[in-house]
Amino acid sequence: MTPDTQEFKNRINLDKLKEKVDKIKESIGSIVIGQEDMIEQILIALLSNGHILIEGVPGVAKTLTAKLFAKTISAEYSRIQFTPDLMPSDVTGTSIFNLKTSSFEFKKGPVFGNIILIDEINRAPAKTQAALFEVMEERQITIDGNTHKMEHPFVVFATQNPIEQEGTYRLPEAQLDRFLFKINVGYPKTEDEITILKNSQARKGKNEIENIKTLITKEEIAFFRQQTTEIYIDENLIKYIAQITAKTRNNNSLFLGASPRASLNILAASKAKAAISGRDFVIPDDIKIVAYPVMRHRIILSPEKEMEGVTTEKVIKQIIESVEIPR
Repeated sequence: MTPDTQEFKNRINLDKLKEKVDKIKESIGSIVIGQEDMIEQILIALLSNGHILIEGVPGVAKTLTAKLFAKTISAEYSRIQFTPDLMPSDVTGTSIFNLKTSSFEFKKGPVFGNIILIDEINRAPAKTQAALFEVMEERQITIDGNTHKMEHPFVVFATQNPIEQEGTYRLPEAQLDRFLFKINVGYPKTEDEITILKNSQARKGKNEIENIKTLITKEEIAFFRQQTTEIYIDENLIKYIAQITAKTRNNNSLFLGASPRASLNILAASKAKAAISGRDFVIPDDIKIVAYPVMRHRIILSPEKEMEGVTTEKVIKQIIESVEIPR
């Protein structure tokens, strides 16, 4: 090993980050069985300062996983159940007249916190969903001309059921674009489901969330995020990201391609993927892995291809395979 290689390898000390990530994976993985990909993608999003949309049928541990992540972080957790009658002020807060002071005071809504779980986000109408636009993008809320900044960290976990359509409202593209990742959660394998049943039997009705300990502080998250931004990525890999995104904009299977925000998110997420793998440099596989959750909610299939049964996953796979990997 040459001195240059040794120096490059030790450019960023990721030992502490890797240790914390592994502990969180182990802690949550002991309860959420068979969803290793979802757990890792949430960790990548957390290090990338991004919001997460988790989609899956009821009963696949979407909400449970968000709760467990909130428990491992020394931060304020808030849950909002979206319903058709939910108003924007129920989320962001409202100004209330104080008779003692004869002035209006702002009462913060449940969105003021660090880890925000929005359960069944597609059950609220567009007006309420629009209340999230500013806070998710700019980490602030403007009420009555006054701007209220969110505390660090601020991450939104949102869940939705892809099957049920009655009483739901499709998320607008502007809302979807504010999520770094869309994570699709499927059914566990049979052997994993057997483990789930055995674990449930062994607990004898005890609440598994109570066993989860705080593993990481807000200050550590801020430090690890800063380390993640310093991960090295070669200029050829930056071009590789841009080429993948550009291919979505002239693809015959797609009605709408990905925006430059998708490229920026792939860049940030690929660095986080490298970091949790214990590397201080990005490799092509990092980009390939994060491209799916970054782009699957940002591209829209053409009506013809949708009728033919083509999926966004297939299109993303074809695009990635069509772009030459940098050497």
